[in-house]
Amino acid sequence: MEITEQTWAFIAEHRHEDVRELALHAKRGAEVDLPFALEQISGWQRAQVKLPDWAARDGLIFPPQVPMEQCSSQFTAQYKAKLAARLLAEEEAAPASSALSSALSRTSLVDLTGGFGVDFSYMARVFDQATYVERQPNLCEIARHNFPLLGLESAQVINDDSTEVLSRIESASMFFLDPARRDSHGSRTYAIADCTPDVLALQSQLLSKAPLVMVKLSPMLDWHKTVDDFAGSVHEVHIVSTGNECKDLLLVLKRGICDEPRMVCVNDGQVLEYHVADNGDAAMIPNDSAQSTGTGEIDVDDAQYLYEPNVSIMKAGCFDVIAQRFPATMIAPNSHLFVSEQRVADFPGRSFAITSVASMNKKELKSSLAGLTHANITVRNFPMPVNTLRKKLKLKDGGNTYLFATTDKTGRHILISAAKA
Repeated sequence: MEITEQTWAFIAEHRHEDVRELALHAKRGAEVDLPFALEQISGWQRAQVKLPDWAARDGLIFPPQVPMEQCSSQFTAQYKAKLAARLLAEEEAAPASSALSSALSRTSLVDLTGGFGVDFSYMARVFDQATYVERQPNLCEIARHNFPLLGLESAQVINDDSTEVLSRIESASMFFLDPARRDSHGSRTYAIADCTPDVLALQSQLLSKAPLVMVKLSPMLDWHKTVDDFAGSVHEVHIVSTGNECKDLLLVLKRGICDEPRMVCVNDGQVLEYHVADNGDAAMIPNDSAQSTGTGEIDVDDAQYLYEPNVSIMKAGCFDVIAQRFPATMIAPNSHLFVSEQRVADFPGRSFAITSVASMNKKELKSSLAGLTHANITVRNFPMPVNTLRKKLKLKDGGNTYLFATTDKTGRHILISAAKA
């Protein structure tokens, strides 16, 4: 990939500027590849937010918009690397009969769906050998350029179809797959069988060649059905979020049947772990953040604090686990909000100090909302959407007040006013 010095200089000089304005007004010098330069400036600007480590390195090449949008963030890629390191350490500690024991002297990662290579670049450092496989030639060319700049000089880049490469591989320590979620027409797909490659069809072949397989899937999927689809091969499920936005549904496949997968809900530094039994019930596993639940249940009218679980916990639906782990009471089974008299430290979600609790009675609402012009409104288990409720209350969006419209355990519709704790 040949890029002129003038093109690199143009990128460096203008990378903080608006790309659309540059496209309209930039001088087109003969030595500057303007379309490429604009693509790189746009990619670098995205990387500043999504991949700050990469944005800080000179000379990296960024792909077109779609691969850049689809690539992992730095946080989620680093999480996968830590997970891979833990899985390898557990295999090392396993008995000599472990399927990985014969290959532990030279651990190897094969990423069968390399893409832009973000996940690969972080995970590869955990292994002695790492192979990147990608069927798009332009992404392979970018990978060959970027990996040495990222300190991955020995990484192998293969431009080929993943299923063809898999058929040729004898063994590996771990396979990683992030199936493409777009069909041949560019439309988004979510079902595993509709993605490329179809991991369900390949799981037997994958596990025959590696004792560990990590699969990244759409967070839109129902994780219960997804686990069932893999028929016992899923040993761990990780719901990974950052900034309270769900990013990845990660599955760890291993040999042997697992009836109670390990469930891990992550939102930045907040982590909740438990085991999932066949019937969907939660079984406790050690968790450093677990607290005593010595306080009894309280009524919402007597509560001082309100808690909204983070998006990973919402996705997992593990509200009973929260009730067991933390001294907080569910407002109602379907409201997915918790309250307490004393402040609960390290609750995995947002915490609020309650200022008032009102029914939907006009007199109570008038008293509770007196002088209020703006509020952030959330609706949970309530027979009215946010926009309709906002019009009813005549409030603009924003401000420092948070209103939670919900239903308590008696069936009463209530409005809880709160401030961030």
